[in-house]
Amino acid sequence: MTDYSSPEYFQLMNKYFNAANYISVGQLYLKDNPLLRRPLKSSDVKVHPIGHWGTIAGQNFIYSHLNRVINKYNLNMFYIEGPGHGGQVMVSNSYLDGSYSEIYPEISQDEAGLQKLFKQFSFPGGVASHAAPETPGSIHEGGELGYSISHGVGAILDNPDVISAVVVGDGESETGPLATSWFSNVFINPVNDGAVLPILNLNGFKISNPTILSRKTDAELTKYFEGLGWEPIFVEGDDPIKLNPVMAQAMDQAIEKIQAIQTKARQNSAAEATRPVWPLIIFRAPKGWTGPKEWDNAPIEGSFRAHQIPIPVDQKDMEHADALVSWLKSYHPEELFDENGTLKPEIRDLAPKGQQRMAMNPITNGGLDPKPLTLPDYRDYQLKFTQPGQSDAQDMIEFGKYLRDLIKKNPATFRIFGPDETMSNRLNHIFEASERQWMEPIKKPNDQFEAPAGRVLDAQLSEHQAEGWLEGYTLTGRHGIFASYEAFLRVVDSMLTQHFKWLRKADEQSWRKKYPALNIISTSTSFQQDHNGYTHQDPGILSHLAEKKSKYIREYLPADTNTLLALADRVLNDQEVINLIIASKQPRPQFYSMKEAEELVDKGLKVIDWASNDQGQKPDIIFAAAGTEPNMESLAAIDILHQNFPDLKIRFINVVDLLKLQVPARNDRGLSQDEFDAYFTPDTPIIFAFHGFEDILRDIFYDRQNYNMHAHGYRENGDITTPFDMRVVNSMDRFHLAQHASQLVYGEKAQDFSQQMDQKLQEHHAYIRQNGEDLPEVQNWKFTGFQK
Repeated sequence: MTDYSSPEYFQLMNKYFNAANYISVGQLYLKDNPLLRRPLKSSDVKVHPIGHWGTIAGQNFIYSHLNRVINKYNLNMFYIEGPGHGGQVMVSNSYLDGSYSEIYPEISQDEAGLQKLFKQFSFPGGVASHAAPETPGSIHEGGELGYSISHGVGAILDNPDVISAVVVGDGESETGPLATSWFSNVFINPVNDGAVLPILNLNGFKISNPTILSRKTDAELTKYFEGLGWEPIFVEGDDPIKLNPVMAQAMDQAIEKIQAIQTKARQNSAAEATRPVWPLIIFRAPKGWTGPKEWDNAPIEGSFRAHQIPIPVDQKDMEHADALVSWLKSYHPEELFDENGTLKPEIRDLAPKGQQRMAMNPITNGGLDPKPLTLPDYRDYQLKFTQPGQSDAQDMIEFGKYLRDLIKKNPATFRIFGPDETMSNRLNHIFEASERQWMEPIKKPNDQFEAPAGRVLDAQLSEHQAEGWLEGYTLTGRHGIFASYEAFLRVVDSMLTQHFKWLRKADEQSWRKKYPALNIISTSTSFQQDHNGYTHQDPGILSHLAEKKSKYIREYLPADTNTLLALADRVLNDQEVINLIIASKQPRPQFYSMKEAEELVDKGLKVIDWASNDQGQKPDIIFAAAGTEPNMESLAAIDILHQNFPDLKIRFINVVDLLKLQVPARNDRGLSQDEFDAYFTPDTPIIFAFHGFEDILRDIFYDRQNYNMHAHGYRENGDITTPFDMRVVNSMDRFHLAQHASQLVYGEKAQDFSQQMDQKLQEHHAYIRQNGEDLPEVQNWKFTGFQK
């Protein structure tokens, strides 16, 4: 039986540590001569060494000790690299345990493979300098810091046997998202969920400044983290040989603490669990540890100067090549690799085997047991009516009934995430199936729906947390929805960008499995955000995502309940995409039968026959609408026009799948030119009422024949005002739409009608300021269309 605490074992661990550091430095500088078996030449060195050294040795040390506890305690564990720019860490360690070569056979376990490994790092056509989708074992893109704990927590939800070892850089620890993610322990149920082991790697510096937490004393850090509900375990030093038994004891203490918490909690049900105090390791070791002590009379190790490339050696400047060779040889590669350049077997044996290698843990490649959702029959929730626009309903209320039953059918693979807005977003019915998961004390009757176990995580007011949890959950093979106020999705738009980049690069890796869709529901929208005013008016998430590669982005704007239900059935089992759904929570007229809704979702758009009178002929004017309020205002404008211009030939198109309007050259799903012209014609004037900023439409139509498109969307006008006035101030109301259409068709002949519309707008302006609500004819409007 292996003695995991013997001097012999720690001696081998030190060799493993040296091997990881040697390979990490080699990746920074070298493109040939990987084991220095001949004198170093300029052609052996990269022209522009690029990467980050400062965090590497500390993480390699941590990684080696995580390998140790995996073996000792037979753990199911994976690694999240919060100091994301230290990309060599996961590459080096996955190479040492053999998994990198299994995935990339051309990077073989010999000198030739080492040469390719070194050259490809941060090199054209190679791999990134940070943890990326190309890196085995990674689910966390470290390009933007702050989300490591959130991702780690999302991954272990409903995975009770998994531990995510999350290394937090002390620079990263200063970001807002990371600072707030320490509250994640409030939402981890020790019965149903796994555990997160945070390892705060305090090396003292960021790019060019000291870090705040590293300057705090152990006593101060103890108070801080105990106040947040963690039990800190401290490890500090700069001698790896002396540190091995200290770190081993700390790791053992942390793992045994986690196991004791889970064993005790699992004697009872998840509903009876209480919040435990989870362990946290705080590891102090110098930045740039084991590297050059100083350069040019200035300290390197233990200073910010170790952050990137610590000594100036490159192919065009070999003056100090001896220093680089000396640094590399300080790790004694001759003791680590055999004559073939293969890691010696006694060192390799320290790594876990098979899927216990953190780089090969299936949770990091699509999940442990990924399954599609079992979906309710959406038709069971449809709204039936005899005439379009004559009855009202709240789309999110009705959708909540569908989600309630979706939760029941998928009790361990579906969750709803959000920042304390689930009730506000009118998803009330989901609480008939589940509580909010919340491990703090519950005070009845003041608290509502809080419980130790639940499928809803919305009890922390943090968009970053909700988005990070959902990302971690979906990247490990499960399904979820993040519902948020529209304006504050902008808080996490950079997170959505990083997730898109992850999807895109992961999709290029043949060995990567497919990820469930990331589903975002935007509600409390700009065109009716109640009393909140201008700060809550920003539909820019549509613009932000539309700029990305369309293969991975979907933007849906269902106009009513039936369309939303039909859409949910189509998208909730999607893969490899971000689904953005713009939905309404307000009482709204219901227009589309389920049959029409299905066609809208299947085709992305539809000519609405009961709101059109062109009868297949070329229309005089086309109305198009994308979004709930744009749909309603367009139909109201059509009503007005038909009453005043009964001979006007009108075509109305409702658009649900916005990006299908793009040309096929930009979007494989885009309408062909012939298909597009069949809807919009080559030259008929178009009034397009749109939920978002108008530039998206102009961009789309720029690639089409019909430039005669006039967008009416959000124009960055807003205030605390009535719902209809929000449309008026952005010229997206029925009066502006009807006025503009008449001018396009009739020109000066529409002058009288145009003046009538101006009078209506003046009447509206005066009425709301006198009465505080919209005109009765607006509030009570019902669609009449082309009825005789």
